[in-house]
Amino acid sequence: MKALLCNAWGGPDALAIGELPSPSPGPGEILVGVRACGLNFADTLMIRGKYQERPDFPFSPGLEVSGEVLETGSGVDDFASGDPVIALCGHGGLAERVVVPVGNAIRLPEGMDFVTAAGFAVVYGTAHVGLERRARLEPGEVLLVHGAAGGVGLAAVEVGRRMGATVIATGSSAEKLALAKKHGAHHVINYLEERFRDRVKALTDGRGADVIFDPVGGEVFDQSVRCINWEGRILVIGFASGTIPELPVNLTLVKNMSVVGVYWGAYRKRDPAVLQQSWQQLLEWLAEGALSPHISATYRLADAPAALTSLMERRATGKVVVKIP
Repeated sequence: MKALLCNAWGGPDALAIGELPSPSPGPGEILVGVRACGLNFADTLMIRGKYQERPDFPFSPGLEVSGEVLETGSGVDDFASGDPVIALCGHGGLAERVVVPVGNAIRLPEGMDFVTAAGFAVVYGTAHVGLERRARLEPGEVLLVHGAAGGVGLAAVEVGRRMGATVIATGSSAEKLALAKKHGAHHVINYLEERFRDRVKALTDGRGADVIFDPVGGEVFDQSVRCINWEGRILVIGFASGTIPELPVNLTLVKNMSVVGVYWGAYRKRDPAVLQQSWQQLLEWLAEGALSPHISATYRLADAPAALTSLMERRATGKVVVKIP
């Protein structure tokens, strides 16, 4: 089968189209014929050997896909050949076929196209599990979302608003902030034009944000710990800035604050039931119109390196999806 292959650690330009043996599903697994693959910042880390998981070479990046079930392994009763699905695969999504455990797949909702579906599971799942399970976000609290026009940031804006929070979004341009506003942010801050820590304090009468959703790290995290409310929670989602911050732990004492990690992908192996429960809630919100996935660009498989570069350079908004015929 055709796949975009990583044969050595490096940037997107080192990736190349090649051939891999077509996989077969084992017990409790399904073989998915991939129609589209959603790209994530984690893919750019994985191909450079900087992600938590380091697959053996050669491998294809791609954490999430949509497509049709081609074959089922023994013991699989929930899916049959021809069923349209959304699936989380960890890696291997930028290929014509991929095998996934049944616990990492859900049936494609009626009316959702393959491109939109391919960009749904990871960003909305990360936002929901982070805010609901890890931060225990309550209605009426103030949620500060960094990188709010990116895939996971935009999802956090929508999920946070649906959960009843007052959402403050940060971004680096008027266009990105307009997108965050369109998707539900109550207030927006251009962090290149003003210190967001000061504006957050002003918007909250000096209290600060109750929950901070941070996929950026670096200086953004450093400012965040200085505009967090008493008993606030900072969610560590990732480090798109390229800098892993260090925490002055005396501030955790003074403010009774919590710094909470959100490694959403680990649930794929440790507790897939968490993913299933989260996805079901998200699909209910999608059906009621509370969520509006934003696909900013689609690419062919051969052009996937350019798509990954756009993520690395933080030029993309919402989700970027590769279509696989």
